[in-house]
Amino acid sequence: MIAEIKHNGEIMAIILRKDFDQPGIHFFTPDSFSQQLAYMHHPAGKIIEAHVHNPVAREVHYTLEVLFIRRGKVRVNFFDNEQNYLESRILEAGDVILLATGGHGFEVLEELEMYEVKQGPYAGDGDKTRFEGKLPAKLKFGSKRVTA
Repeated sequence: MIAEIKHNGEIMAIILRKDFDQPGIHFFTPDSFSQQLAYMHHPAGKIIEAHVHNPVAREVHYTLEVLFIRRGKVRVNFFDNEQNYLESRILEAGDVILLATGGHGFEVLEELEMYEVKQGPYAGDGDKTRFEGKLPAKLKFGSKRVTA
């Protein structure tokens, strides 16, 4: 129900499957990440006290993004920093993924609706390096490296 995609001991992504269901609060990201992913399951009547968040200086070096798959199915392809393909995972409605390091690309397998949350604002062309012309036009579906 929870999968970590790692390369050379570094977390590239964390996948939280739609079936995850445990009471309480569960944090999935290490404190070193500039974005936090947690799951909360509380019974009816639970009170979460009203609060305000204090200003806390944080330093962000890389954009982390969280995708919430609302509808459909998508294949996420993972790459190392040298743009070498590593593996793929299939996500479907209800799944959540936090993308932290390395490269990634997507192939929509079924009509897709998803939400994206990341540090902003978007910096245009300076925000990312695209792999255009450096990879096969389409990775073969069914590769040994594809995991559901």
